[in-house]
Formats: sequence, structure tokens, C-alpha cells
Amino acid sequence: MAALLAILLHETDPQMKLFACDHCGHTIYFENVVCEQCGHALGYVADANAMVSLEQGDNGAWHAPHLPERAFLYCANAEHAACNWLVDYNPGGDPFCTACRHNETIPPLDQPDALRQWQTIERAKKRLFYSLLRLNLPLATRNQDPQHGLSFRFLSEAAATTTVMTGHDNGIITIALAEADDAAREYRRTQLNEPYRTLLGHFRHEIGHHYWDLLVGPGGPMLDSFRALFGDERASYQEALDRHYAQGAPEGWQGRFISAYATMHPWEDFAETWAHYLHLVDTVEMASAFGVRTRPKVDQSGELTTSMDFSPYRTTHAQELIDHWVPLASLLNNLNRAVGQPDAYPFVLAPPVIEKLEFIRQVINAPRN
Repeated sequence: MAALLAILLHETDPQMKLFACDHCGHTIYFENVVCEQCGHALGYVADANAMVSLEQGDNGAWHAPHLPERAFLYCANAEHAACNWLVDYNPGGDPFCTACRHNETIPPLDQPDALRQWQTIERAKKRLFYSLLRLNLPLATRNQDPQHGLSFRFLSEAAATTTVMTGHDNGIITIALAEADDAAREYRRTQLNEPYRTLLGHFRHEIGHHYWDLLVGPGGPMLDSFRALFGDERASYQEALDRHYAQGAPEGWQGRFISAYATMHPWEDFAETWAHYLHLVDTVEMASAFGVRTRPKVDQSGELTTSMDFSPYRTTHAQELIDHWVPLASLLNNLNRAVGQPDAYPFVLAPPVIEKLEFIRQVINAPRN
């Protein structure tokens, strides 16, 4: 093969997102509720970043042998097969987990299609929250912060009087339920000429708007640096939107932006770059968990050689992340092409984009009160 890549496995970091049943050692997925090997119930403990095996006690509480000092209940949304996260056993306390307590509106659960789509949405949202918690980002609920708290609305167009638009408004993130339907989402992706459109991508993009409000502007200490890289966000958003859909992205945009949509307005550039940073961190972490190494035999310079043996959550510069990402992206794309699928990573990381990714890293790691 013209792009032969050697993949070697070595001992993995147990803190990475490759989980094993702590009862039998069988590899499990982040979304599992039962170990298929030993049959033990499973749940995720967010503050310990651990998938734990569980045994139920006489009082209805669940006990994790590897966290013997604590007792748990499943999040209330487990009743609808929409969550496998755990909350500390506290009768009368908040029945929702760290992620689900941010839900403001969920679809009508008496409609089977709506229930399945919401379950799909929740799986994507949990992966978002995994990253947000690992990055130690602020996660106030709307009750804790009525003005800027994070809240989600998952809305069905079938039950709405107007078209449901996925978007962000001052901490409130709306996701159209139709985005959980593969066919509908692919239709929208094609109509909008997008190379990539996923539920997880929506979550990561919209949360980028939220954290721009919280961590960058208005009046934040990094606002001037933001404007120097992304542009002046005070430019009319509506005019930028109209221009983008009338004229498209400017010629040569690939040299300065991560996507065509990022060219529309500085806010969208930031949100697209933020989402992209989370994509890279999460994928590199997973590759590191599997001990992936890429060493293409066709490459004599070593530029595509890497060993995924570091934590992207602790990187000190975006370039370090990129150095590991580029060979991994080549691996992903060549594997996809080998089975007749389009590139998994249809993006170009030009130097100005890498500079913006470094700004995102700095925003995430900046000291906060």
C-alpha cells in the first residue's frame, strides 16, 4: 500500500478514556451499562473519571468495590436508557448527574422516535462533558447562575410551531432533535456543502460560543488577543451571516481558517476552532489509550512518525498536539479510504489555524477565580 502504516500497541495509561471492567478486566465502552463478560452493572463516576462495576445493596443503593467509601444511584435519566452516569446516594438530593442536570427541555418521551433520538443526543453530550470535566472548565447550571449558566434544550420540530435552529444564546444551547437522525443530518450536511457534520461536532461548536462569553469577552483579559487573531466580534453578525450565505467563503480561506463556516464571523471562527481543539484532544487521547504508534515505511524524514504516549490534556503548546495529530490523521484517512469511506479528517491545519488552536489552549488553561 502507498500509505502503509505500522500500528504497535504498548501498555496504556489507565487514566485515558479506554475503560476496563474493574471486576473482570474486560474492555468496556464509555456508554456500557453492563459488562458483557461478567454481567456486572456498570456506571460512570465523573469526579473519579472511572467506569465502575456495581453491586446493589438492600437499600437500593449501588456499591462499587473499588470505591468502598461511597454509595451511588444511577442518574434519573437511566430510567429512559439515556444515561449511565452515577450520583452519590443522597435520598431527596438532586437525582440528575453532572451532565444531565443541565437539561432544561427534553423531547416528549411517549414518542418512540423522539426517545431514540434523545438517547443518541445524550450519548454525544456525555462525551462532551467528559472533555469539559477533564479540562476543568466552569459548569454552572442555570439555577446556580441565572444569567450565564449552561442549559440545553433538545427540541423536536414535529412539536414546534417554528423551525428549530441548533444554536447558542447566552448559555442556552438548542439542539434540533432531527440532528440525531443520520439521514436528516446527512441531507443538511450536503445541502450546506459541509465536509463534516455530527452531533458531537454540534455540541463542541455551540459550547465554544458559551465559553467565549465566559472566558474571553466582553471585557475579558484575553479579548485584545482574540481580536488580533480572529477579528473584531463587534462587526454586525447579521450582515456577516447574510454575506456568507449569499457569497460563500472568500477565496483562499483554507490558509487562514479551519472551515468555510469559520470565515463568516469572528464568533464562528472561535467556535469552530474551539470545537476542533476538542476533536483533536479527544481523538489523540483515545489513540494514546490504545497505545497507537504510526511509523509509515514510505516516510524517510520521520515527519509522520509518532508514538501516542502522552496526555493531550496536559500539553503545554498546541504544536505538541498537532505533532501527534498529523500522523494520526493520515492513519485515519488512509484506513477510511481502504474501506471505501470518505476521509475521516477532511481539514487542513495551516499555520494561522494552529496559532488559533494555541489561543484556545491558552483560554482553557488560563487561571480562573
